[in-house]
Amino acid sequence: MNTFTRLVRLMLPFKWWIALATLLSFATLGAGVGLMAMSAYLISKAALSVGFSELAVAVTAVRAFAIARAALRYAERYITHRATFHILTRMRVWFYTAIEPLAPARLQRLHSGDVFTRISADVETLENFYIRVIVPPLAAVLVVALACVLLGAFDWSLALTLALFSILVGIVLPIVTQRTSRAPAAALVATRAALNAHLTDQIQGLADALAYSQAQNFSRQTAALGKQMDDAQLRLAHWRGTSNALAVLLTGLAGLTILALAIPFVTQGEIQGVFLALLPLAAIASFEATQPLSAAFQQLETSQAAARRLFELVDAPPASPDPAQPLASPARFDIEFRNVRFAYAPDDALALDDVSFHIPQGERLVLRGASGAGKSTLVNLLARFWEADAGAVRIGGNDVRAYRADDVRQLLGVASQHPHLFNGTLRDNFLVAKGDATDAEILDACRIAQLAEFIAALPLGLDTLVGENGMKLSGGERQRVAIARVLLKHAPILIFDEATANLDARTEQALWHALEPFLQTRTTLIISHRPFPFIAHAQTLILENGRIMQTLDRVQNIPPAPTA
Repeated sequence: MNTFTRLVRLMLPFKWWIALATLLSFATLGAGVGLMAMSAYLISKAALSVGFSELAVAVTAVRAFAIARAALRYAERYITHRATFHILTRMRVWFYTAIEPLAPARLQRLHSGDVFTRISADVETLENFYIRVIVPPLAAVLVVALACVLLGAFDWSLALTLALFSILVGIVLPIVTQRTSRAPAAALVATRAALNAHLTDQIQGLADALAYSQAQNFSRQTAALGKQMDDAQLRLAHWRGTSNALAVLLTGLAGLTILALAIPFVTQGEIQGVFLALLPLAAIASFEATQPLSAAFQQLETSQAAARRLFELVDAPPASPDPAQPLASPARFDIEFRNVRFAYAPDDALALDDVSFHIPQGERLVLRGASGAGKSTLVNLLARFWEADAGAVRIGGNDVRAYRADDVRQLLGVASQHPHLFNGTLRDNFLVAKGDATDAEILDACRIAQLAEFIAALPLGLDTLVGENGMKLSGGERQRVAIARVLLKHAPILIFDEATANLDARTEQALWHALEPFLQTRTTLIISHRPFPFIAHAQTLILENGRIMQTLDRVQNIPPAPTA
């Protein structure tokens, strides 16, 4: 299925809105043709008449067409834009829903600025597709047909002449414009994406760029991308201007040709002289419908270039697709890795190589290893962000691939070293874990996560804004917010991936002691790069270069909780 067809299918739920917009556009343009024709007739008739009574009908018609044109234009704009906004809203939801299963595996190859450009600028570009590509050609066909019928009532040679010039302006010229605009339209969309991605990098890394005196280099790169974008826009504008000029030229030639053809009919008495001005002016008025078609075809190229970027991402298969007949959520919550091998890409080194271990339900396991040893990869496979290349990852005795990905993730409570916090209040970020949590539940979780004193000292408490990705909080505070979210979720399987790495030793020890009752009945995996003496656990596995190299004994004696 080609890009154009797919775009049309996206608007099918709003086909009646589009049909209404097309009819209103036709009525508006038709009123314009009627206004021009009756105005010409009225002026000619006024030159020959001696009494107002002979002009009354024509005057009334001119007024009616003028009022109708204004009212219909407003209605057409309102309906067209409302339909377009509905379509774009649906498209944004469709795009987000389509890419959600792709995260993070299929999205990690893309720059965050590029993803943002696709979901914002590329979708917004498609506004032109529905306003300026779909509706105008449909309305133009109806208007040209109306004008041809009007001229054909006098003589079909006039109608055929109008049809010929309409084909040149409405079909031949737009096709030429489309083909000449294809390359600059694709370049514009691609360069805009590159520029937005580059600007995202600049803004996010502005402090480091200033610290290393790289601001001028970044500015030059931005200027270069901006120039490329300007060049593409100028090329599009060049062809748009040329096309518009040719359309106006052909419109004038059409009017002159029809006038030249009509004069003999008038001199021979086949057409009354009072209609002579009406014929070319009515024809010229009909070109209001066909002149925008060159721009419509140019917008078609830009829209299709943007749509191809959307469909490129949407069509990517998820790294871990759901089974056709998924199992129900497991009744047990033990975890098993059996001979698991995995690499992030075919040419990459193995991130995990023949890894096997088992965590019985309600037990705890500590996994230690240096950075890059493969610890976080275990979490990615357990959460079904990726699938193992060989071996099996099991929950409750069944391979996680037998469950829906959402069902598996519902079982997991994950606190990572670098949690993402949304640009809202503290309360907003806690409600991510449990949307209906009360303030009392949130504060209880914060007490266990060693955040109670911090929140009590804030003037706005839970209503405190945390900034983009929690930048108003320290690293340790962000980690404790993540742990509080895990507590609120009440998941049966808990994963702490370097979750307390940014805490001082005293706070970390107090936090793990407070967590002890909560962990009693839950299957827990603790990932750390250092020895972990804070809670009792069954065993410790040492991971090196994707392989388990050593198993240490159970830790039973833990330090007492720190005193105030």
